[in-house]
Parts: sequence; structure tokens; C-alpha cells
Amino acid sequence: MQGKERIGAEHILYRDDWLVALDKPPGWAVHRSRRIADARVCMGVLRNLLDRRVHPLHRIDRKTSGIVLFALDAETAREMTARFARREIDKAYLAVVRGWLPGPVLFDAPLAQEKDAEPVPAETFVIPLAQTELPHSVGPHATARYSFLAAFPATGRRHQIRRHLKRAGHPVVGDAVHGDGRHNRFMREHTGTRRMALHAWAVRFRHPVNGAFVRITAALRGDMARMIACLGWQVPDTVPWPRD
Repeated sequence: MQGKERIGAEHILYRDDWLVALDKPPGWAVHRSRRIADARVCMGVLRNLLDRRVHPLHRIDRKTSGIVLFALDAETAREMTARFARREIDKAYLAVVRGWLPGPVLFDAPLAQEKDAEPVPAETFVIPLAQTELPHSVGPHATARYSFLAAFPATGRRHQIRRHLKRAGHPVVGDAVHGDGRHNRFMREHTGTRRMALHAWAVRFRHPVNGAFVRITAALRGDMARMIACLGWQVPDTVPWPRD
């Protein structure tokens, strides 16, 4: 069941003297907040695993799985946070969405960070990886179409990928807030997958201390891997970074 997977040492994807990358299961929050008060918080578990303080460098949605970066000291945290702000850290996500996208597209509609706030710039580049059409009527159409996407957010606004895809008419499957309930129910019945189909797949950046080029990927596991297999798709062997 979503959120019941425990975090252990096997979820650590990368570690050195300054940085740690954690493969976050769906249902876990990165850190506590006013909205998050239960025990499934990555920051506390990772601190206990390493027996030292950790500094989260960014956030991913609670229902999203995949890579979260932490620093092991305040100086590294400041430097990495500045690099995120300067868009010097590349991030890649995998998503399953309703409908077919015709090709690579840049979504750049500004997004508000909070309700009633002024919209701020937001950019998400999306590349379709695979598509399928199922002989089932979901809503007004005779068939159900889905796309497998790689998404590359240049900015980090709240629910950015989910909101951009919803605006484009391609909501993420399993998204209870920004998605389509009919397709969410159909996918649960068709694949047995109850989670939101969004996964923080890869990051790459220059190391803030030694300058090495770091590449980290998190393989799909569990429910989302089963969904992809049921739809006849495969995760690419390499990340199709748009800036390459």
C-alpha cells in the first residue's frame, strides 16, 4: 500500500563526504511541515540512518517517488541551493499521462506558489517516450490513450509538472488533485496501480567541492514499474537530456 514501504540503507543511491541522494518511496514527505505531521518523513529517517544532521536541498511531492538530494553540512547546502536557483542542476522525471502528446514541447505558463499569490515564471520541457491506445471507453471516447513522458523542469514551483500537464490537457495518471478521476479509476482497475505515476528519475550536476560531474538515476520500482510493464513500455537505458 502506498506509503507503507520503509526507508533503509538500500534506498541510498549516492553518498560522499558532502552529499547524499535518497530514493524516496511514494507516500513519504521530504521533511516536516504544517501539512505533514506523521512519521513518514525522509529527513528524520535519513538522519537516523547516517547518525548525523542532513540538509534537504529541494523537495518533491509526497506522492512522487525518486531522487531527493541532501547535503551533509551547511556550507555545501548553501552552495547547492544557490546552484538550484541558478538552474545549474538538471532534473529528469518520468510520468504517465492521459492522451497523446504530438512531440517535444516546452510548457512555460507562469504558476503561483500559493493560493492568491502572483504567478512566477515556470518552465517544464517534456519529451514523449511511448504511447498506447487501449480498447476501453473512459469518458466520452471509445478508446483510452496514454503517453509515457520524460519531463525536465527548469524551475521548481509547487506541483509544477503536474500543473503544467493538467493545463495542457494531459494530467498525470493517479493524481488525485490535478488529475482525471475517471482515468485514475480505470488505471487502478487495469493495472492494479494506486499511486500517482510521477517519478524523479535522474539528476546531474558538477560536484560543489571536487568539480566532478555527478550523474544519479533511480530505477522504477513497485507499482509504477508494474504500470509501465502492463502498458507494454520500457524505461530508456539513457536519459534523453534536452541540453545534450
